[in-house]
Amino acid sequence: MSNDTESIVAEVVSASLGGAFSASALYPLEVLKTKMQAETKGGTSGGGASSSSGVVVRHRKCTCNCPSCAHCSIVEGTRATDNSTDAAASTAEGDAVPPVAVVRDDSMLGGQECDDEDDDPQPASPGMVQYARQMYEEGGVAPFYAGIETSAIQSATEKALYFFAYTGLKNGYKTLMGVHSIDALPNLILGCMAEWAHLPVTLPIDCLTTKIQTDTTGSGPYALLTTMLSEKGMAGMYKGIQAYTVLCLKPAIQYTVFEQVKRIVLAGRRERSTSTRGGGGGGKDSDSLGAAEAFFLGMVARTVATIICFPYVRGKVMLQSTYAEGGAPTGGIPGMVLDMFRDGGLGEVFRGIGPELTRGVLSAALMMMAKEKIAVIARTMLGVRSIE
Repeated sequence: MSNDTESIVAEVVSASLGGAFSASALYPLEVLKTKMQAETKGGTSGGGASSSSGVVVRHRKCTCNCPSCAHCSIVEGTRATDNSTDAAASTAEGDAVPPVAVVRDDSMLGGQECDDEDDDPQPASPGMVQYARQMYEEGGVAPFYAGIETSAIQSATEKALYFFAYTGLKNGYKTLMGVHSIDALPNLILGCMAEWAHLPVTLPIDCLTTKIQTDTTGSGPYALLTTMLSEKGMAGMYKGIQAYTVLCLKPAIQYTVFEQVKRIVLAGRRERSTSTRGGGGGGKDSDSLGAAEAFFLGMVARTVATIICFPYVRGKVMLQSTYAEGGAPTGGIPGMVLDMFRDGGLGEVFRGIGPELTRGVLSAALMMMAKEKIAVIARTMLGVRSIE
């Protein structure tokens, strides 16, 4: 077995364990950021969908306040149903139905806007801390850990397959080109290819995890998986794949930044070590980053990648949750992002970036720190040096 192959084993094992560790440790932030990203302006989690408490809220574009409007799908004072007679029957039977806001049905308007205007300003979107407090008041600690097992499996699988492809592609490129290091642009391209390599396996797990995190029915993972397959088939498990035309750049940017800066840091360390030891060589410390170095560099790399790709991150989440049953704006994710910008400016486009950055940055930092240390142990057990 060659050193390159053994290095792939070390990378896969360390990335898989590091990914599972970081995903589990920071899972509450994962749930928080997913729920925030799945919402639209005005607090809705879908085009005329109900809120987490089950109370129907007004679609973000509906400005009608009349008690009974031909443009709206329900009469004020009832819950929205697919059949308006269901609501009437419920009222006739004497059921206590809490009043709710009118919900607009875009299909009944034929693309036209309601004539009645409501000048009342939309309530401000809750911040990360306020949103977390609301979740805790509604469901306690349990909602923050819904689907943690699925997320850990997804993260471990994704990181293992990504680094298997990424390390293999890097080794192949070095052999083919006869070089010992890879510049930023080839590294970026290889990272994109590695991202696409794992999607056939990991995207269905990601879709199921998002469904679990945004579910308000209390169904278990198996029930949700069965529902997804029965309603949409395997195609429903690949919701949001179009976002990866851009999102493939996210890990590519992250790991390219990490690898390039790491190479500079280690090269400088080797040079200092050589001059100090009088040409005696680099030594063990010059083959890997320290825990603090890997942690900080992982934070910086993830921050850069997240800010660049976040609009598409949110678009993917909305396709997997808010628009899972259809009704997404025309024009795909670019059209969705444009619609969000028109509706609420950059604040709406970057809704949920707070927990995304917090979770993502800490997750990447923890993962890269654990990966670096586990990789050193794995290489020692395999009897090889780092090929960086």
